[in-house]
Amino acid sequence: MRWNLKPNPDPQKAKQLAEALKVDVFIAQLLVQRGITTFEQARQFFRPSLDDLHNPFLMKDMDKAVARIEKAIENKENILVFGDYDVDGTTAVSLVSSYLKTLHPNIATYIPDRYEEGYGISFMGIDFAEDNDFSLIIALDCGIKSIDHIDYAKAKNIDFIICDHHRPGECLPNAVAILDPKRNDCHYPYDELCGCGIGFKLIQALGVKRHQTIEDFIPYLDLVATAIAADIVPMTGENRILAHFGLQVINSQPRPGIKALIHQIKKKTLDITDVVFVIAPRINAAGRIKHGQHAVTLLTEFDFEQAKLFAAEIEKYNADRKDLDKKITKEALQQIEDSQEQEHFTTVVFQQDWHKGVIGIVASRLIETYYRPTVVFTKSGEKYAASARSVKGFDVYNALEDCAEHLEQFGGHMYAAGMTLTSENYFKFKNAFEKVVRETIHPDMLTPEIAIDAEINFSDITPRLIRILKQFEPFGPENMTPVFLSKKVHDTGYAKKIGSDQTHLKLQLKQSLTENLSAIGFGLSHKIDLTTHQKRFDVLYCIDENEWNDAIAIQLRLKDIR
Repeated sequence: MRWNLKPNPDPQKAKQLAEALKVDVFIAQLLVQRGITTFEQARQFFRPSLDDLHNPFLMKDMDKAVARIEKAIENKENILVFGDYDVDGTTAVSLVSSYLKTLHPNIATYIPDRYEEGYGISFMGIDFAEDNDFSLIIALDCGIKSIDHIDYAKAKNIDFIICDHHRPGECLPNAVAILDPKRNDCHYPYDELCGCGIGFKLIQALGVKRHQTIEDFIPYLDLVATAIAADIVPMTGENRILAHFGLQVINSQPRPGIKALIHQIKKKTLDITDVVFVIAPRINAAGRIKHGQHAVTLLTEFDFEQAKLFAAEIEKYNADRKDLDKKITKEALQQIEDSQEQEHFTTVVFQQDWHKGVIGIVASRLIETYYRPTVVFTKSGEKYAASARSVKGFDVYNALEDCAEHLEQFGGHMYAAGMTLTSENYFKFKNAFEKVVRETIHPDMLTPEIAIDAEINFSDITPRLIRILKQFEPFGPENMTPVFLSKKVHDTGYAKKIGSDQTHLKLQLKQSLTENLSAIGFGLSHKIDLTTHQKRFDVLYCIDENEWNDAIAIQLRLKDIR
């Protein structure tokens, strides 16, 4: 594990910001590290406002999208809302379809089957639209590269509106409107929205003609916040605003489907971490194990008792997902050992019976053991399908572009992608991917890094600091939970391994004359010897609050010890 102390920000900027905000220079430094250097930027950061959301009509083609939907409503056309089977796709479909149903009765939803149809717009879905007399399809979280599919639909007199956030290819599909801030010719001020976020901008635009204000759209923000958290998009700009208010909805008036997923959680207030680890995996489990349509059914249900039944069903899918994930990860690790590929620059593994719904999770799990770009393949029909995951700083999408001659299709982001290829190209791809990564990856990227915001003493950890840090939430990419370094601390004799498998470490830490601080290190029990016999050691940690029996105490969440 590499410990990397972030460079000190410009002292003049930090000093000026501290004076403007009337806060300690230390807090100002944390803000400058996050790109916040002015009073106005700090206001937007600490006091998110729905008034700071951009005009949706600044997005290229928004006027065309709205005009086509208004025409469909006027002509009583049937509209099909189509989306990917992951959290971003199913929340987007739930959001757009439920809003459109307030305007027009002829709305239906379609989530492609992960196994029969695969990712994105499918010919099967277009055939379904033709058979059921749909003349307009709104595609969410997919479609930016679906040139052949859109042409196929056009030949059947079916129009498409694409709402996507993935990178476009060289050519754009021949759709009525393409809403994607990553288009080169789109000058929308913020290009990091997720698919559900773009769906939200679409309904916001539809509301303008109806004299609806942003307050009318607040009830939809529980869906948007869930998608932002699950899709791991930057927690900046509009995403921060939407996530902030979406969390308020989740904690006050969530839709029955989300309420059914969280009603057994004992925490008083859920944060973005709870969305990532509690809500999102359950929504995802429907598409992974059964069908993404189950997630849409849950998220659009009005009756809480009925939603609880749907949630119980999804809970079973999630339990199955966990079992599969554990089993396949074990088999993949064995395959790496059997092939003697421990020292490779990449992990590329395949087994034909691996469950397609969990290979993305397995890729992430493998990176925990072998920290390097990873691709996990399984058989899907006659083809091999895969999920890729990357390590910090390495663009796996660019690497796949360099191997494109061996792939049938691929798409995704810097850190996650999907692809298909034919069986005869598997080893060609595997060798090419290893070569590309070996030649382009910086050696440092192959060792996990912990970025450290600042070195502090335990005496700096005050109630005021904790109050201010809480206002940094919601955390996420580009606004991660601050990580602090404290040196020469020791355990007061309470060090012990905990957890059902004894993999976690519980400590009571002290630094010079400070009061003891409780600390927990998940997965750090193997470092217990560093902490015994009053030995001094350094710790990296985030500052947490632990609720127990209605009492709240400071707890350090350890990231590493040395």
